[in-house]
Amino acid sequence: MRLYLINPSNPLVSIVNVKESRWNRYRVWKPLGLMVLAGLTPPSWDISIIDENLGLPEYLSLPRPDLVGITAFTSQANRAYEIARVFHDMGVPVIMGGIHATMCQSEVAEYADAIVTGEADGIWPEVLTDFEQGKLKAHYDGAYAEIDKVPFARHDLLAGKYALGAIQSTRGCPLNCSFCSVTAFNGARYRQRPIDDVVAEFKLICEKRVLVVDDNLIGTKPEHIERAKDMFRAMIKADLKKEWVAQATINFADNEELMSLAAQAGCRGVFIGFESPSAEGLYEIGKKFNIIKNRNFRESVRRLQKHNILVVGSFIIGLDIDDAGIGKRIATVARQYGLDNLNVLFLTPLPGTRLWDQMVSQERLALSNFPQDWKYYTLTFPVAKYKHLSLDDIIEEMTGCDRGFYSIPRILQRTLINLLHRRQPLISFIGNLSYRRNLKLNDKAYASLKVYLSQSKTAHAD
Repeated sequence: MRLYLINPSNPLVSIVNVKESRWNRYRVWKPLGLMVLAGLTPPSWDISIIDENLGLPEYLSLPRPDLVGITAFTSQANRAYEIARVFHDMGVPVIMGGIHATMCQSEVAEYADAIVTGEADGIWPEVLTDFEQGKLKAHYDGAYAEIDKVPFARHDLLAGKYALGAIQSTRGCPLNCSFCSVTAFNGARYRQRPIDDVVAEFKLICEKRVLVVDDNLIGTKPEHIERAKDMFRAMIKADLKKEWVAQATINFADNEELMSLAAQAGCRGVFIGFESPSAEGLYEIGKKFNIIKNRNFRESVRRLQKHNILVVGSFIIGLDIDDAGIGKRIATVARQYGLDNLNVLFLTPLPGTRLWDQMVSQERLALSNFPQDWKYYTLTFPVAKYKHLSLDDIIEEMTGCDRGFYSIPRILQRTLINLLHRRQPLISFIGNLSYRRNLKLNDKAYASLKVYLSQSKTAHAD
């Protein structure tokens, strides 16, 4: 039997459209969840993974599948429904899963023959067995999978199509920030895969550079840190010859041995959520962890960089505490910290988060014509009503922040510093150019959003 596992695109997200810019190859990653499901699928199935970020296929011209599985973040929901309709018209059953199916079950169920909520790993074999026996249920709940029993992902199915490979070593995040749905979907309990499995799977990845997709690679507790050290030691011993980047909290910089082992194991970059330039902002979103030890963020970044680890910092614009000038403050703080790259996002209420519940109760969703408006919930569009910033104001703050940090002189300055310190100068330069390349595309996207909102108001007035 033939199975298609599909990762939908979002035409509004230019940074992951590989055909828009060759630089975007370095900012798009493999649909690892689908690769894991492929690893759980019996060999009797002919499996194809289709990632629409690599281009939109002509589904009607492809061999007809017996079953289709579609995953989707909230921002992919619209496209996921379009794909589902195509296959329904062909008489092919469609299963939908992922975080949006988990948080918006009744909506997704309208477009799918079956939905899988929670982590599909633990329930996928049962889903396939039921289908083969003609007993497919309308709803399966995977809850939290036993991560130590998750098989290796099928890296072979997408080999050679990406700049970065992908792997996961942990799941869950105990921080439970108000804007983040990771804890709601993967739980607060920090679960770790067996280290031997992680090392063995690393060896299956053909790409030299790898994205470790863990939401928090090193964890927050002393035992988490020690486990991370043991994993890095095992990777060093295996001589993987891989370079990798990961997501972590700022406590990565608190432990000299941890940073040294990570660098020796191949760590070349880390993505850290700073979220707000003020303590008040961190308290607002519930990320007190960043400030409990009164850290010096500039020194923390420098310690990581001394190990030749590039630091990408993430911030959010649109908190209730944010007012005029927040964009400039973020850009200034990012330069003071010495960040190699800056990723700034709009505060976005996603289903399943405390922020969603808060903004819905306060009637603060500016875009609420669902499911049509889900495509704007990418974190790169202002979809809410912000306390001190109008739509025009918050777009101006975002644009000013990005243009200030990614000006040509500042890009050259960061590249020169990394060149002098022999710290990934080419990767740093490419990353900065990629962000700058998308500034004009962002301007067009914001203009289109304003037109859409204007038309929506007119339609409602009529």
